[in-house]
Amino acid sequence: MTHAGRFGPGDRTAAPPRGVLPRAWSWWVDGARDGVTNMAADQALLETVRPGHGTWRWYGWERPTVSFGRNERLAGRIDADTVAQAALAAVRRPTGGRALLHWRELTYSVTMPLDEALPWRAAYAAVNQLLLLMLHRLHVPAVLAGGGAPVAPEGPVCFEEPASGEITVAGRKLVGSAVWRQGGAYLQHGSILLHDDQSLLRALTPHAPPPPPAASLAHWCPTRSDGDLTHDAHAALQGLLTEAAGPDGDMAPFVPDAAFDRALARQRAHFADSAWLWRR
Repeated sequence: MTHAGRFGPGDRTAAPPRGVLPRAWSWWVDGARDGVTNMAADQALLETVRPGHGTWRWYGWERPTVSFGRNERLAGRIDADTVAQAALAAVRRPTGGRALLHWRELTYSVTMPLDEALPWRAAYAAVNQLLLLMLHRLHVPAVLAGGGAPVAPEGPVCFEEPASGEITVAGRKLVGSAVWRQGGAYLQHGSILLHDDQSLLRALTPHAPPPPPAASLAHWCPTRSDGDLTHDAHAALQGLLTEAAGPDGDMAPFVPDAAFDRALARQRAHFADSAWLWRR
Protein backbone atom coordinates (compact mmCIF):
# COMPACT_ATOMS: atom_id res chain seq x y z
CA MET A 1 0.00 0.00 0.00
CA THR A 2 2.69 2.50 -0.98
CA HIS A 3 0.36 4.52 -3.20
CA ALA A 4 3.24 5.64 -5.42
CA GLY A 5 0.83 6.12 -8.30
CA ARG A 6 -0.90 9.03 -6.55
CA PHE A 7 2.00 11.34 -7.36
CA GLY A 8 2.82 12.88 -10.69
CA PRO A 9 6.39 13.75 -11.71
CA GLY A 10 5.99 17.24 -10.32
CA ASP A 11 5.25 15.90 -6.84
CA ARG A 12 8.32 13.68 -6.69
CA THR A 13 10.76 16.17 -8.22
CA ALA A 14 9.52 19.41 -6.64
CA ALA A 15 12.38 21.63 -5.57
CA PRO A 16 12.92 22.18 -1.84
CA PRO A 17 12.35 25.70 -0.48
CA ARG A 18 15.11 28.29 -0.48
CA GLY A 19 15.50 31.77 0.97
CA VAL A 20 14.82 31.44 4.69
CA LEU A 21 16.90 28.25 5.06
CA PRO A 22 20.64 28.60 5.65
CA ARG A 23 23.20 27.35 3.12
CA ALA A 24 25.39 25.52 5.65
CA TRP A 25 24.13 22.59 7.72
CA SER A 26 25.35 20.26 10.44
CA TRP A 27 23.78 16.79 10.22
CA TRP A 28 23.30 14.88 13.48
CA VAL A 29 21.85 11.38 13.65
CA ASP A 30 21.66 10.99 17.42
CA GLY A 31 20.63 7.91 19.39
CA ALA A 32 17.77 7.18 21.77
CA ARG A 33 17.95 9.47 24.82
CA ASP A 34 15.87 10.24 27.88
CA GLY A 35 13.43 13.11 27.61
CA VAL A 36 15.49 15.57 29.64
CA THR A 37 18.57 15.03 27.47
CA ASN A 38 16.55 15.32 24.27
CA MET A 39 14.98 18.65 25.23
CA ALA A 40 18.26 19.94 26.67
CA ALA A 41 20.09 19.11 23.45
CA ASP A 42 17.54 20.95 21.31
CA GLN A 43 17.64 24.00 23.58
CA ALA A 44 21.45 23.95 23.65
CA LEU A 45 21.48 23.87 19.84
CA LEU A 46 19.13 26.87 19.82
CA GLU A 47 21.39 28.80 22.18
CA THR A 48 24.51 28.11 20.10
CA VAL A 49 23.14 28.83 16.61
CA ARG A 50 25.76 30.36 14.33
CA PRO A 51 25.09 32.93 11.61
CA GLY A 52 24.30 31.28 8.30
CA HIS A 53 24.40 27.79 9.79
CA GLY A 54 21.66 25.34 10.77
CA THR A 55 21.62 21.94 12.48
CA TRP A 56 19.29 19.09 11.62
CA ARG A 57 19.09 16.49 14.39
CA TRP A 58 17.34 13.11 14.32
CA TYR A 59 16.84 11.31 17.63
CA GLY A 60 14.84 8.72 19.54
CA TRP A 61 13.58 7.92 23.05
CA GLU A 62 14.81 5.46 25.66
CA ARG A 63 11.28 4.75 26.90
CA PRO A 64 7.73 5.95 26.22
CA THR A 65 7.73 9.62 27.18
CA VAL A 66 5.04 12.27 27.24
CA SER A 67 6.19 15.80 26.46
CA PHE A 68 4.06 18.76 27.47
CA GLY A 69 4.04 22.11 25.69
CA ARG A 70 5.88 25.06 27.19
CA ASN A 71 2.67 26.80 28.25
CA GLU A 72 0.33 23.82 28.53
CA ARG A 73 -1.65 23.91 31.79
CA LEU A 74 -1.36 20.67 33.79
CA ALA A 75 -2.59 21.84 37.21
CA GLY A 76 -5.77 20.02 38.14
CA ARG A 77 -5.44 17.68 35.13
CA ILE A 78 -2.19 15.69 35.30
CA ASP A 79 0.38 15.27 38.06
CA ALA A 80 3.52 13.25 38.79
CA ASP A 81 1.58 10.36 40.34
CA THR A 82 -0.65 10.08 37.26
CA VAL A 83 2.40 9.92 34.98
CA ALA A 84 4.10 7.31 37.17
CA GLN A 85 0.97 5.12 37.30
CA ALA A 86 0.82 5.24 33.50
CA ALA A 87 4.44 3.93 33.36
CA LEU A 88 5.52 6.94 31.33
CA ALA A 89 8.40 9.38 31.61
CA ALA A 90 7.55 13.07 31.34
CA VAL A 91 9.28 16.25 30.23
CA ARG A 92 8.16 19.77 29.35
CA ARG A 93 9.30 21.08 25.99
CA PRO A 94 10.92 24.46 25.37
CA THR A 95 8.36 24.87 22.56
CA GLY A 96 4.60 25.32 22.50
CA GLY A 97 1.79 22.94 21.69
CA ARG A 98 0.05 20.16 23.59
CA ALA A 99 0.81 16.75 25.08
CA LEU A 100 2.55 14.30 22.78
CA LEU A 101 3.56 10.67 23.31
CA HIS A 102 7.05 9.85 22.03
CA TRP A 103 7.98 6.27 21.35
CA ARG A 104 7.98 4.58 17.94
CA GLU A 105 8.58 7.63 15.81
CA LEU A 106 11.16 9.63 13.87
CA THR A 107 11.90 12.69 15.97
CA TYR A 108 13.59 15.66 14.32
CA SER A 109 14.79 19.08 15.36
CA VAL A 110 15.87 22.05 13.28
CA THR A 111 17.81 24.93 14.77
CA MET A 112 18.87 27.83 12.58
CA PRO A 113 19.25 31.60 12.47
CA LEU A 114 16.14 33.61 11.58
CA ASP A 115 16.30 37.31 10.85
CA GLU A 116 14.18 39.13 13.41
CA ALA A 117 12.46 40.99 10.56
CA LEU A 118 11.08 37.68 9.24
CA PRO A 119 7.95 36.05 10.74
CA TRP A 120 8.48 32.68 12.40
CA ARG A 121 5.86 31.24 10.07
CA ALA A 122 8.27 31.70 7.16
CA ALA A 123 10.68 29.25 8.80
CA TYR A 124 7.82 26.96 9.82
CA ALA A 125 6.54 26.80 6.25
CA ALA A 126 10.02 26.11 4.85
CA VAL A 127 10.74 23.26 7.28
CA ASN A 128 7.30 21.71 6.78
CA GLN A 129 7.78 21.86 3.03
CA LEU A 130 11.02 19.90 3.43
CA LEU A 131 9.21 17.30 5.53
CA LEU A 132 6.37 17.11 3.04
CA LEU A 133 8.75 16.52 0.12
CA MET A 134 10.61 13.91 2.16
CA LEU A 135 7.34 12.03 2.70
CA HIS A 136 6.51 12.27 -0.99
CA ARG A 137 9.86 10.66 -1.76
CA LEU A 138 8.80 7.83 0.54
CA HIS A 139 5.58 7.61 -1.54
CA VAL A 140 3.36 8.76 1.32
CA PRO A 141 0.41 10.88 0.05
CA ALA A 142 0.85 13.62 2.63
CA VAL A 143 -0.60 17.14 2.38
CA LEU A 144 -0.45 20.34 4.42
CA ALA A 145 -3.51 21.08 6.56
CA GLY A 146 -5.11 24.37 5.62
CA GLY A 147 -7.18 27.02 7.35
CA GLY A 148 -8.32 26.87 10.92
CA ALA A 149 -7.45 28.92 13.98
CA PRO A 150 -4.15 28.49 15.86
CA VAL A 151 -4.23 25.60 18.34
CA ALA A 152 -4.43 26.81 21.95
CA PRO A 153 -2.07 25.37 24.59
CA GLU A 154 -4.97 23.72 26.41
CA GLY A 155 -7.32 21.21 24.86
CA PRO A 156 -6.99 17.98 22.89
CA VAL A 157 -3.67 16.19 22.72
CA CYS A 158 -1.30 17.08 19.89
CA PHE A 159 -2.23 14.42 17.34
CA GLU A 160 -5.98 14.84 17.81
CA GLU A 161 -6.26 18.17 16.03
CA PRO A 162 -4.01 19.35 13.15
CA ALA A 163 -3.08 23.01 13.11
CA SER A 164 -2.84 25.02 9.91
CA GLY A 165 0.30 24.07 7.97
CA GLU A 166 0.81 20.71 9.69
CA ILE A 167 1.21 17.51 7.70
CA THR A 168 -1.66 15.07 7.39
CA VAL A 169 -2.55 11.97 5.39
CA ALA A 170 -6.18 11.19 4.56
CA GLY A 171 -7.26 13.80 7.10
CA ARG A 172 -5.19 12.41 9.97
CA LYS A 173 -2.12 14.09 11.39
CA LEU A 174 1.18 12.34 10.62
CA VAL A 175 3.67 14.96 11.83
CA GLY A 176 3.29 16.92 15.05
CA SER A 177 5.62 19.93 15.33
CA ALA A 178 6.28 22.73 17.80
CA VAL A 179 8.39 25.88 17.58
CA TRP A 180 10.17 28.48 19.66
CA ARG A 181 11.91 31.67 18.61
CA GLN A 182 14.68 33.17 20.73
CA GLY A 183 16.07 36.42 19.43
CA GLY A 184 17.60 35.71 16.04
CA ALA A 185 17.43 31.92 16.44
CA TYR A 186 14.66 29.46 15.61
CA LEU A 187 13.87 25.95 16.89
CA GLN A 188 11.37 23.57 15.38
CA HIS A 189 11.10 19.97 16.48
CA GLY A 190 8.52 17.28 16.09
CA SER A 191 7.44 13.69 15.65
CA ILE A 192 6.83 11.72 12.46
CA LEU A 193 4.91 8.66 13.61
CA LEU A 194 6.20 5.25 12.62
CA HIS A 195 3.33 3.74 14.62
CA ASP A 196 0.37 5.35 16.34
CA ASP A 197 1.17 5.02 20.06
CA GLN A 198 -0.81 8.12 21.09
CA SER A 199 -3.41 5.93 22.81
CA LEU A 200 -0.91 5.52 25.67
CA LEU A 201 -1.85 9.07 26.69
CA ARG A 202 -5.35 7.88 27.62
CA ALA A 203 -3.97 6.64 30.95
CA LEU A 204 -3.31 10.28 31.89
CA THR A 205 -6.90 11.40 31.28
CA PRO A 206 -9.02 8.22 31.50
CA HIS A 207 -12.34 10.10 31.58
CA ALA A 208 -11.69 12.04 28.38
CA PRO A 209 -13.03 10.63 25.10
CA PRO A 210 -10.40 8.65 23.17
CA PRO A 211 -8.67 10.63 20.42
CA PRO A 212 -9.18 9.58 16.81
CA PRO A 213 -6.39 7.48 15.30
CA ALA A 214 -3.36 9.31 13.95
CA ALA A 215 -1.65 8.54 10.65
CA SER A 216 1.54 6.48 10.67
CA LEU A 217 4.27 5.50 8.25
CA ALA A 218 3.72 1.83 9.09
CA HIS A 219 0.16 2.09 7.79
CA TRP A 220 1.12 3.73 4.51
CA CYS A 221 4.31 1.70 3.95
CA PRO A 222 3.36 -1.73 5.36
CA THR A 223 5.98 -3.72 3.43
CA ARG A 224 8.92 -1.72 4.82
CA SER A 225 10.53 -2.21 8.21
CA ASP A 226 10.94 0.60 10.73
CA GLY A 227 14.68 0.47 10.09
CA ASP A 228 14.24 0.84 6.34
CA LEU A 229 11.78 3.70 6.76
CA THR A 230 14.16 5.47 9.12
CA HIS A 231 17.10 5.05 6.74
CA ASP A 232 15.09 6.20 3.72
CA ALA A 233 13.66 9.23 5.56
CA HIS A 234 17.12 10.31 6.68
CA ALA A 235 18.53 9.92 3.17
CA ALA A 236 15.65 11.79 1.54
CA LEU A 237 15.81 14.70 3.98
CA GLN A 238 19.57 15.00 3.71
CA GLY A 239 19.24 15.13 -0.05
CA LEU A 240 16.58 17.83 0.18
CA LEU A 241 18.72 19.95 2.51
CA THR A 242 21.64 19.63 0.11
CA GLU A 243 19.44 20.68 -2.81
CA ALA A 244 18.03 23.61 -0.84
CA ALA A 245 21.54 24.80 0.06
CA GLY A 246 22.51 24.92 -3.60
CA PRO A 247 25.97 24.56 -5.19
CA ASP A 248 27.56 26.91 -2.67
CA GLY A 249 26.08 25.09 0.31
CA ASP A 250 27.78 22.88 2.85
CA MET A 251 26.71 19.74 4.73
CA ALA A 252 28.92 18.28 7.46
CA PRO A 253 28.47 15.95 10.45
CA PHE A 254 27.60 17.68 13.71
CA VAL A 255 30.58 18.00 16.05
CA PRO A 256 29.80 19.36 19.55
CA ASP A 257 32.10 22.12 20.75
CA ALA A 258 32.79 23.57 24.19
CA ALA A 259 29.99 26.14 23.92
CA PHE A 260 27.46 23.43 23.10
CA ASP A 261 28.70 21.17 25.92
CA ARG A 262 28.34 24.01 28.45
CA ALA A 263 24.84 24.84 27.21
CA LEU A 264 23.84 21.16 27.29
CA ALA A 265 24.94 20.76 30.92
CA ARG A 266 23.06 23.91 31.93
CA GLN A 267 19.91 22.90 30.08
CA ARG A 268 19.93 19.37 31.46
CA ALA A 269 19.65 20.85 34.95
CA HIS A 270 16.84 23.11 33.78
CA PHE A 271 14.71 20.44 32.11
CA ALA A 272 15.28 17.98 34.97
CA ASP A 273 13.90 20.51 37.47
CA SER A 274 10.40 19.57 38.64
CA ALA A 275 9.63 23.28 38.99
CA TRP A 276 9.89 23.56 35.18
CA LEU A 277 7.94 20.38 34.46
CA TRP A 278 5.06 21.30 36.78
CA ARG A 279 5.34 25.07 36.28
CA ARG A 280 1.62 25.51 35.55
